[in-house]
Amino acid sequence: MPKYVIERTLPGAGNLSQDELKSISKTSCNVLQNLGPEINWVHSYVTDNKIYCVYISPNKELIAEHAKQGGFPADSISEVSTIIDPVTSE
Repeated sequence: MPKYVIERTLPGAGNLSQDELKSISKTSCNVLQNLGPEINWVHSYVTDNKIYCVYISPNKELIAEHAKQGGFPADSISEVSTIIDPVTSE
Protein backbone atom coordinates (compact mmCIF):
# COMPACT_ATOMS: atom_id res chain seq x y z
CA MET A 1 0.00 0.00 0.00
CA PRO A 2 1.31 3.49 -0.78
CA LYS A 3 3.06 5.59 1.85
CA TYR A 4 2.58 9.36 2.02
CA VAL A 5 4.22 12.35 3.70
CA ILE A 6 1.81 15.09 4.75
CA GLU A 7 3.06 18.61 5.45
CA ARG A 8 0.94 20.52 7.95
CA THR A 9 1.67 24.18 8.70
CA LEU A 10 0.93 24.84 12.34
CA PRO A 11 2.59 28.02 13.66
CA GLY A 12 4.15 27.33 17.05
CA ALA A 13 3.96 23.56 16.65
CA GLY A 14 7.34 23.15 18.31
CA ASN A 15 6.00 24.83 21.44
CA LEU A 16 2.95 22.60 21.87
CA SER A 17 2.74 21.00 25.30
CA GLN A 18 2.58 17.24 25.81
CA ASP A 19 -1.11 17.63 26.69
CA GLU A 20 -1.78 19.52 23.45
CA LEU A 21 0.09 16.91 21.41
CA LYS A 22 -1.84 14.17 23.19
CA SER A 23 -5.14 15.87 22.35
CA ILE A 24 -4.19 16.24 18.67
CA SER A 25 -3.11 12.58 18.58
CA LYS A 26 -6.37 11.42 20.14
CA THR A 27 -8.39 13.39 17.61
CA SER A 28 -6.36 11.88 14.78
CA CYS A 29 -6.77 8.34 16.12
CA ASN A 30 -10.53 8.78 16.56
CA VAL A 31 -10.91 9.95 12.96
CA LEU A 32 -8.71 7.10 11.73
CA GLN A 33 -10.87 4.60 13.61
CA ASN A 34 -13.98 6.02 11.93
CA LEU A 35 -12.38 5.91 8.46
CA GLY A 36 -11.53 2.24 8.74
CA PRO A 37 -8.46 0.00 8.57
CA GLU A 38 -7.14 1.07 5.16
CA ILE A 39 -5.50 4.27 6.46
CA ASN A 40 -2.75 4.14 9.08
CA TRP A 41 -0.71 6.84 10.79
CA VAL A 42 2.92 5.71 11.09
CA HIS A 43 4.43 8.69 12.94
CA SER A 44 4.96 12.45 12.78
CA TYR A 45 7.84 14.90 13.09
CA VAL A 46 7.14 18.15 14.92
CA THR A 47 9.25 21.17 13.96
CA ASP A 48 9.00 24.84 14.93
CA ASN A 49 6.04 25.67 12.67
CA LYS A 50 5.15 22.46 10.86
CA ILE A 51 4.25 18.85 11.48
CA TYR A 52 5.30 16.23 8.92
CA CYS A 53 3.24 13.05 9.11
CA VAL A 54 3.82 9.66 7.52
CA TYR A 55 0.72 7.69 6.59
CA ILE A 56 -0.07 4.48 4.76
CA SER A 57 -3.20 4.81 2.67
CA PRO A 58 -4.64 3.51 -0.59
CA ASN A 59 -4.93 7.10 -1.91
CA LYS A 60 -4.51 10.83 -1.23
CA GLU A 61 -8.25 11.37 -1.03
CA LEU A 62 -8.56 9.30 2.14
CA ILE A 63 -5.75 11.31 3.75
CA ALA A 64 -7.46 14.55 2.74
CA GLU A 65 -10.69 13.26 4.29
CA HIS A 66 -8.83 12.48 7.53
CA ALA A 67 -7.53 16.06 7.60
CA LYS A 68 -10.99 17.47 6.91
CA GLN A 69 -12.71 15.40 9.60
CA GLY A 70 -9.97 16.08 12.15
CA GLY A 71 -9.72 19.78 11.41
CA PHE A 72 -6.03 19.42 10.52
CA PRO A 73 -4.23 21.37 7.80
CA ALA A 74 -2.85 19.30 4.94
CA ASP A 75 -0.76 21.73 2.91
CA SER A 76 0.71 18.96 0.79
CA ILE A 77 0.21 15.24 0.47
CA SER A 78 3.08 13.54 -1.36
CA GLU A 79 3.35 9.88 -2.23
CA VAL A 80 6.70 8.33 -1.29
CA SER A 81 8.28 6.79 -4.37
CA THR A 82 11.37 5.31 -2.71
CA ILE A 83 12.94 5.14 0.73
CA ILE A 84 16.70 5.49 1.01
CA ASP A 85 18.97 5.19 4.03
CA PRO A 86 22.65 4.50 4.75
CA VAL A 87 22.25 0.91 3.54
CA THR A 88 21.40 2.30 0.09
CA SER A 89 25.05 3.39 -0.25
CA GLU A 90 26.34 -0.16 0.09
